[in-house]
Amino acid sequence: MKNSKEAVMKRQTDILTAVQQSGEITVEKLAEMFQISVITVRRDLQLLEQQNLLKRVHGGAVSREKADALKTPAEIDVDLCRKAISKYASRFIGDGSRIFINGSMTALDMLDYTGSKKVHVFTNNGRAIDRKFSEGVTITLTGGELRYHVFVGEYVMKNILELRADNTFIGCASVYANGEFCYDIPTEIGINEAMISRTRGDLYVLADHTKLKRNSDQTVVYGGCVYEDGVTLITDDKADPMIVASLRRSGVRVILVPTA
Repeated sequence: MKNSKEAVMKRQTDILTAVQQSGEITVEKLAEMFQISVITVRRDLQLLEQQNLLKRVHGGAVSREKADALKTPAEIDVDLCRKAISKYASRFIGDGSRIFINGSMTALDMLDYTGSKKVHVFTNNGRAIDRKFSEGVTITLTGGELRYHVFVGEYVMKNILELRADNTFIGCASVYANGEFCYDIPTEIGINEAMISRTRGDLYVLADHTKLKRNSDQTVVYGGCVYEDGVTLITDDKADPMIVASLRRSGVRVILVPTA
């Protein structure tokens, strides 16, 4: 019998907790702790890594805190690209505006660059709880069931559908050259669609160059969609030119942020 989605999410949450508590742990140890196969552990770790919650290493995984101390030059470079995207995207936040932000850290980081602007943020991003923002930023959490670092469930959808925003800013797991945006958190597409449906203005997707793919790969995703009503992709200038050209042909507005 297959495990329910709720059971799988609980197991992955427990695995994340085990990694965070130990700092570093092997796949075999996790398999023993949770009485599951090594293959299942690796699949769970892959999903958690895609959400930037931990880092896989040879034979196991390390916590995000430990991984930050062990970052390679390439990983540091991607971090700088994401910061550049966040800073650039903040210019599309109007003074006095109301915006939606989903579970994306790159989108949440925009709020570090709003300056003296007054902005009301509606978000299901649980990491907003521990962040300090400028006086002009007001955060309203959607509530719901906290999974990993995002709130999910019907309660989130219900609350979002009672709100209105000027613009929506979201992240994604990957963007394919054909204009398809894919996600790796269960129910994320539905939550994003709810935000978009209650937005008067524009949709912005923030994604660094490593998330732009020519073709579908083996990334674990829960689904994808094409935004036919228009979308602006904000990425960095290290993006593959062929993918950028293809996205633009498909109707996606692409902004390349300088990272020099």
